[in-house]
Amino acid sequence: MQLYNTLSARERAALIEKAGKDRLTLSFYKYAKIANPQEFRDQLFITCNALDVLGRIYVAHEGVNGQLSLPADRFNAFKTHLDTIDFLKGIRLNIAIEQDNMSFLKLKIKVRHKIVADGLNDDTFDVTNKGIHVDAETFNNFIEDKKTVLVDMRNHYESEIGHFKNAVTPDVDTFRESLDIIEDDLKNHKEDKNLVMYCTGGIRCEKASAYFKHKGFKNVYQLEGGIIEYTRQVKDKQLENKFIGKNFVFDERRAEKITNDVIAQCHQCGNPFDVHTNCANNACHLLFIQCETCKTEMNNCCSAACKHIHALPFEEQKAIRKGQGNSNDIFKKGRADHLPYKKDLRNIFETLKTDKNKK
Repeated sequence: MQLYNTLSARERAALIEKAGKDRLTLSFYKYAKIANPQEFRDQLFITCNALDVLGRIYVAHEGVNGQLSLPADRFNAFKTHLDTIDFLKGIRLNIAIEQDNMSFLKLKIKVRHKIVADGLNDDTFDVTNKGIHVDAETFNNFIEDKKTVLVDMRNHYESEIGHFKNAVTPDVDTFRESLDIIEDDLKNHKEDKNLVMYCTGGIRCEKASAYFKHKGFKNVYQLEGGIIEYTRQVKDKQLENKFIGKNFVFDERRAEKITNDVIAQCHQCGNPFDVHTNCANNACHLLFIQCETCKTEMNNCCSAACKHIHALPFEEQKAIRKGQGNSNDIFKKGRADHLPYKKDLRNIFETLKTDKNKK
């Protein structure tokens, strides 16, 4: 039996268009003990493939993490299947704020060492001793509390286009980097501050909250369901929305608009803009923010060098790439030195340190 995707993105897009069905984009995660991740992965693939589920799902001994799209009329069938799996029964499915039938165009279910690359040795602390989950209303109250340190557990390119009021946004490329930075900068506030965290859907905070409790933080809280669930609750309960801008997502949509505020800028000209794109030069593929004017002028490329290569015939581009790996800039997510308006590095807890020095 074939247990992998066989269609190209273009072929799948054509099938979705032809089917004419509305699709739902959603995400879910669960930390649990999975004895045989490969077997679990294969069985999940069979079910997902039969239900026309597309997306990216990671399976590991520590659990499962998925972002996916499926026909709206098959949502209940998918939920019913998850309910047959003991540790997934009744799991919350985070429905996307904005829907797009083309959010995912392939089904990829992979066995990984971790469902989130956190770089931690889980045997060194109790991963089940997590922080207190709070709903949107309680979270809003924490934001206004002077004893709260509100931390965005996402990477810099995510928080650059949207974040919560009063949040510190670690200027990091990876989740793992932020853990040590936060611990070091808050080492003198482990008892007198409320450490309140949030992320896209909650999964990063699950592990981070347990880690920080292990490190001695006494008052650790996390936003239940992340930004996605917060936005739903704000709408349903008519609460004040304290999120500003867009929520970055890891699919073809790239982001969901939470408010009309544009808090980022084009990395090439500096004008207000908050839409990410990938450099059209396949040897680069850098993720960065580019306004429509610069996109036209630069032919969707991040530099003059990439624009020159992208304009060459395809076979010449292939010859240039032959034997060469991708540029390291691909991992910088908008930090490449040739982008004049890339996000500047800064000390994320500068205010806290300044206040401490005044005492």
